[in-house]
This record gives sequence, C-alpha cells and structure tokens, in this order.
Amino acid sequence: MRPIGIICLSTILIFIGVICAPGVAGAADEVYLIKIADAIGPGIADHIKKGIERASQADAACLIIELDTPGGLAESMRSIVRAIYASAVPVAVFVSPSGARAASAGVMITMAADIAAMAPGTNIGAAHPVGAGGKEIDETMSAKVTNDMVAYIKSIAEERGRNAEWAEKAVRESVSITETEALQANVIDIVAKDLDDLIQQINGYKVAGKGVLVLEQVVFKRLEESLRTKILKTISDPNIAYILLMIGLAGLYFELSHPGAIFPGVIGGIAIILSFFALQTLPVNYAGILLIFLAIIFFILEIKVASYGMLSVAGIIALLLGSLMLFEATSPEMRLSWSVLLPTLLLVSGFFVCVAGLAFRAQVAQPKTGANGLIGEKGVVKQAIEPDGKVLVHGELWRARSSRPIREGVKIRVVKVQGLTLEVTPDENK
Repeated sequence: MRPIGIICLSTILIFIGVICAPGVAGAADEVYLIKIADAIGPGIADHIKKGIERASQADAACLIIELDTPGGLAESMRSIVRAIYASAVPVAVFVSPSGARAASAGVMITMAADIAAMAPGTNIGAAHPVGAGGKEIDETMSAKVTNDMVAYIKSIAEERGRNAEWAEKAVRESVSITETEALQANVIDIVAKDLDDLIQQINGYKVAGKGVLVLEQVVFKRLEESLRTKILKTISDPNIAYILLMIGLAGLYFELSHPGAIFPGVIGGIAIILSFFALQTLPVNYAGILLIFLAIIFFILEIKVASYGMLSVAGIIALLLGSLMLFEATSPEMRLSWSVLLPTLLLVSGFFVCVAGLAFRAQVAQPKTGANGLIGEKGVVKQAIEPDGKVLVHGELWRARSSRPIREGVKIRVVKVQGLTLEVTPDENK
C-alpha cells in the first residue's frame, strides 16, 4: 500500500504543478494602461515613470500609453523618454481616440516608444519649440533651442529605426501629418481602431532587446493617477509654484511681524510646503531661493532698524533678482512669465513694505493702555488737590497729587504715574 500511496501523491502534485505553472497556455497576460489627455509636465512625467516601474516590477507583458497631448515642458518630455528607454517591458504609445493628437513633446514620446501606434482621425507633428505661454522665443535663443531639439529627435528616430528626416521637419517647419501619412512615412508602426485592435496587431510583435510579445489572454490593468500626481500636475507649473512661494513667504512674514494672527501663518505654511513640493520637480537655481529669503530678512530688519526705507529697497531688489534667477533657463518653458512675475512682485513687495511700516509705527507709537498709556491724558479735578485730591481720567476716579493747589472742576493733564497715584498739572490748553 505504501508504494501505491506514494505514486498517487506524486501524480497529484505533478498535476497541480502543471496547472499552476506560470507562462503556460491558459495564463493571463497583464497589459498595463496609462491614459494621458493633458499637457506634458512634471506631474504627467512622474505618473508615467511610476507606471513603467510598476509594469517592470510586475513583469507585465507590456505597457500601453494612450496619448492625447498638445505638448508641454521639454524637461518633462526628456524624463519620459529616458524612462521608456530604461523600461524592462515593451512600451507602446497609442495616439487615441479619434480626434487626439501628439503634438510638440508628444512627437518625441511617440517616436521613442518600442511600438508607435495611432488611431484613425488622429495627427502627429508640430514640434517646433516655443516659449512659456506659447510665445515665440527671440531669434538667437530660438536657433539654439531648435538645433538642440532637432538633434534630440533625430537621435530618437535613429534609435527606433524611424524617419529621421520627417522628425527634423516636425521641429524646424512644424509639419503635422495624419495617421495614414505617418504610417507611410515610417513615423509610426501601426494604425489601430481601438485597444483591442492594437492588441491583435502587436500579438507576436518582436521588440528589439525585449523579445516577442505574446498576448493571447490579455488582462488590462489601468493605472490611475495618485493624489500626489494630481496635486503635482496642478502646482508644477513654474508660474503657479512661484505664486505659491510668494504667498507662503508673505503669510509667514505677517505671522512673525504680528504674532497671534494665526490664519496668515497657517495659509503661509501650507502654501510654502506646496511650493517646495512643486520646486523639487522643477530646475531650480538655489541662488534665486537664497536671494528671495534674503529679501525676507531685509523686510524683517526694517521693522527693528530705523533705516528710513533703505532695507525695504534692498529687499525689493533682492526679491526681483531672486525671482529672475529662480528657475534655470534650460528650456524656454521653465522661465517665469513676465505677466505673472511683475504683478506678483509688485503686490508682494507692497505687502511687505506696508506690514513693515505698520509694525514700525506700532513700536514707536505712544502706549495706549496700562500706566504709561495714562501719561499725557487729560481729565478734570473732582476733589480739590491740596496737595492730594481726586481726578476723573478715562471715566475712572484716580487719587492725584500736584506740586501746587488745583481747585475742583479745573481740567488737568497727567504727567507721571506712581503706583495708583497720578501726578498732574493744570492743562494749559483748556
């Protein structure tokens, strides 16, 4: 019985092992999906990079990026391209649905993919670099940026075996083509109606360095944006990050100059944390940050030191220089817009100067409460002072003393306070 039992047990274990073994017929092929329908920025780049990492760690069959973008920041685009190159799993970029486009930075991302696909009714192209807000760059800078972008997109096209000549035209001449023209010109690999059609067409597709795609029983796993990505998308624009930084510094400055206000300090703290969260994804010049903080120090010193406005002027100059230097000009999109910089600078500088002025006047003003607040106040004698008596000051009856007699009903002025006794003199301006 024992040998028979061992044989039966072994047979059962082998049968279970065959059924559960990974990679055999019947196993599901995971395909990770990322949908992008927005401008390319640090938040989008962070989302795609994390998606590629997750797909690689899970050893997914492939990752598909559904793309519809007008373009975006060059630094974020380069970050995405590097992540696609470094991916352990095949990455397909699918410009969809119908009516979508891959413009500007989207051209580089699409051409950098292992598999480039487009849906009917889509277009790709118009990759000429522009400045922040869509403005044209000055001629000298434009030539430098354009040549740099041409070299970059040609290297991508050559790496993936795609049309480098058209890629150069997309940058220099802003040409744009339909999905059919892109397929004929060897800009993309596939035209697919939808995701299911794309999966059918890339099943068995050989990806250089990553093997052959086997997509028999596909299970889609869509990667949604995290809260961190959503926040980062909103605040990672250099102009918004700068405004948040200014609000944060203004709030903290108000709290320091008027302790106990609480609300400005809370708002300032939240704003400055959000700005630092955004600045970590942007090319920041730390000399600019130091100049901005130096400006705050000058404004605070204005409260303590009678500089007759010189420290405020120094603070405004430091704030202007720091704002101009805050972001590295590695690409035009990273620059602060003048339409944001100037109004923000004027408002924040005016706020700092006004608060410093109010705080300084409050410090030098005569006290209005307590014993010192009574000096100089006027009242009337209620009980003749010979040399002691009673006076009415601020609606209160005080014991009073004078170096000379003062009869009842005479108006007086307080010259000194000793304990609970007021030293008074007749008011000469009665």
